[in-house]
Amino acid sequence: MEAATVAPADAVRTVRSVQSPPEVVMHGLRPAPRGWLSWLTTTDHKRIGVMYLVLTFLFFLIGGVEALIIRLQLARPDNTLVTPEAYNALVTMHGSTMIFLFFVPVAAAFGNYLVPLMIGARDMAFPRLNAFSFWTLLFGGITFYASLFFDPPAAGWTSYTPLSDNAFSPDGGIDAWILMIHLTTISSLAGAVNFIATIHNMRAPGMTWGRLPLFVWSILIYSYLLVLALPSLSAAATMLLTDRHFGTAFFDPAGGGSPLLWQHLFWFFGHPEVYIMILPMFGIVSEILPVFARKPIFGYKAIAASTVAIAFLSVLVWAHHMFTTPTAKVVLAFFMLSSFVIAVPTGIKIFNWIATLWRGSIVFKTPLMFAAALPALFVIGGISGVMLAIFPIDWQVHDTYFVVAHFHYVLFGGGAFALIGGLYYWYPKMTGRLMSERLGKLSFWLMFIGFNMTFLVQHSAGLSGMPRRIYDYSASSGWGDYNLISTIGSWILGIGIVVTMINAIISLKRGQRAGNDPWHGNTLEWFVTSPPPENNFDVIPRVRSVEPMRDIREQVRATQGRPADTVAQPLAPTR
Repeated sequence: MEAATVAPADAVRTVRSVQSPPEVVMHGLRPAPRGWLSWLTTTDHKRIGVMYLVLTFLFFLIGGVEALIIRLQLARPDNTLVTPEAYNALVTMHGSTMIFLFFVPVAAAFGNYLVPLMIGARDMAFPRLNAFSFWTLLFGGITFYASLFFDPPAAGWTSYTPLSDNAFSPDGGIDAWILMIHLTTISSLAGAVNFIATIHNMRAPGMTWGRLPLFVWSILIYSYLLVLALPSLSAAATMLLTDRHFGTAFFDPAGGGSPLLWQHLFWFFGHPEVYIMILPMFGIVSEILPVFARKPIFGYKAIAASTVAIAFLSVLVWAHHMFTTPTAKVVLAFFMLSSFVIAVPTGIKIFNWIATLWRGSIVFKTPLMFAAALPALFVIGGISGVMLAIFPIDWQVHDTYFVVAHFHYVLFGGGAFALIGGLYYWYPKMTGRLMSERLGKLSFWLMFIGFNMTFLVQHSAGLSGMPRRIYDYSASSGWGDYNLISTIGSWILGIGIVVTMINAIISLKRGQRAGNDPWHGNTLEWFVTSPPPENNFDVIPRVRSVEPMRDIREQVRATQGRPADTVAQPLAPTR
């Protein structure tokens, strides 16, 4: 049965008609579970999105604690806070947690909650598969951290061979890492297929490809990249497992294999993975900036097209991570030039975001501050990335802290700031309450100052020759001041993140009531109540532009003679 549609003139009446279904739904003779059991058995995309969000932020905090211990160890020369073995394990656990258990699945958290609401669907295409994706991710994380009870992996988050072979890692830590890779891959592939099917087949009437929200565009391309890139990593992990336990020699030169095969397979996944992590964050920024600039997004089609272009080019540049391997210079030149080209569509996004803010009626709220930090910080990481794409420069700074600084400016400076901006932006929709602006702005400045203190000086440490993943260094190296500044900054950054977590917890009960549309948003998630009812929409509005909520407000203003800003919230906040 096709969903009913509603014209903009009926918007206020429609929103008021949206009611949650009864709490108890009869399935045969059994009532639906209540309380915490209802969360364990849910297939509601919004609840699954919230569970994804809580789980991934838990892993984020665990990975952050691991990073702080690493920084404490490096705070001064000749330190003995942790043993070399524990340090290598911390580096591996931190990197693997942040990549596989936080940045990739946290995009699915926002996607699960928001994509059906944004496109006017009542749920994901495959609700049970959606639940399966979440639980598989949870089991993958448990499997990985269970290695702490026997022997954690210590071969780095990339698990390069031969460091991950039996000769160097005979215990079960690498096996736990491999199993985690397989479980998180299954989770991500199932989620990606679900997103693709939902976006292609369940859009509201009138929501053509040219009217799709930019965040939905980013989730769609994120999903296609997952389907394309993850099989390479799964194949590499399976080959590593058989090398370790079944006598094969895919990566062992003594048996005719090659360690370079692991690098090619890993980075064929690994470079698209960078954009798998960052493209949804670009989508978040593209949703936040026009709302707080009080003007339409500049260059909608260019931003959407650049997302597709970035995805296409990301699969052509994997070997720029391998410039120091024995590779022909003509091949290095190809990957260098293709790395330059990928900066073009990224630059298109940056300039369109700036143009969106230019001469806008800026409303300085916490979501805008976090979102606007992404272009500033990502540009620093992008410039250093272009430098690393010049292979003679890469020969000099490869495996130094210059690369560590570049990587964190791209992912944390670009990704985490946008992510937390998205949390502040959509928190009222998820909970019905606003987070504290005072705590939010305090968190932003702590994070912004702490982040730059932590990673800006690491460029200098790397250029002065400090290798990455070293356990200790001597006082005569001259790296002590850089590391001390970086460690102090990391703790300031950590405090800023904790302030946001405290803000989120306190605001659940004490936050100001938000109403349905506190920001005057542009997309359909703001059409329904906050938090949304289980079925999302009783009546689905017809979409007539890329800003359907703006159209609805303007139509209500025209038909009822009310000022536009008074119809931005169809329902007044309840006390």
